[in-house]
Amino acid sequence: MRSRRIAATLVTAAALTGLVGCGALDKAMDCARTAEAIATSVDKLSTAVSTAAEDPTQLTEALDDIDRELKSLDDTTDNADLSKAVGDLNQAVDNVRTAVDNGDATPDIAPVTAAATEIGKVCTP
Repeated sequence: MRSRRIAATLVTAAALTGLVGCGALDKAMDCARTAEAIATSVDKLSTAVSTAAEDPTQLTEALDDIDRELKSLDDTTDNADLSKAVGDLNQAVDNVRTAVDNGDATPDIAPVTAAATEIGKVCTP
């Protein structure tokens, strides 16, 4: 539910930002779309953690999804705040991946959620 609220806020904010020009709209929409995809991936990660005993491969797949979305976002931004938020989320994902690789079937994903929320904030003008 939280990811849908973030996504809706981002899309609305992106539309309002677009009133100042097409370039700004394009960037805002890219940021909003990617932030929504990240929020969806974080939701999948949360589900994967809760069902890790049944299918541990879901954790790795969810982390891979987040990595792909972050790469896309990082490649399209020149915003320092957004770059920092992406870096923070990358670090949080790396920490979870390390925990999983070390046998932790239920890693703490709170830092991932917090970093994803920060990306949502940065993408909102």
